[in-house]
Amino acid sequence: MLGREEILQLVPHQGSMCLWDEVLAWSDTDIALRAFNHRDPAHPLRCDGQLRAIHLCEYGAQAMAVHGGLRGRQRGAAVVPGVLVALRDVQLHVARFDDMSGPLEASAQVLAEAQTSQQYAFRIQCDGRLLAEGRAAVMLRLP
Repeated sequence: MLGREEILQLVPHQGSMCLWDEVLAWSDTDIALRAFNHRDPAHPLRCDGQLRAIHLCEYGAQAMAVHGGLRGRQRGAAVVPGVLVALRDVQLHVARFDDMSGPLEASAQVLAEAQTSQQYAFRIQCDGRLLAEGRAAVMLRLP
């Protein structure tokens, strides 16, 4: 398991914009993470005092970023930032999630990748309830 300090070294998102607190497990093809920040009244994505389900897509994209950082570090390569370019087949199963009591848990799996792009599937749950799922594509900013 990896904590927040290690995650911050792997992603471009810093401070409160880094959404994940723990990496529970990961392999070359997938990752599982956990976050507790959705109950924080100062959460940077809050709008009108709420975190709406659409914000879970950012959690999914950041799960991809953490996984990419871990894979890069494992290969001894520099962490390559990416730009989210597409969301597909996103299903939001709640209207908001800031009122959920348990931690957020996510899984993300690599579906396809090339030198300059990646596509992942992601699922985000809380207390065993599926909140959101979908696919996301990222274009990598190579040096």
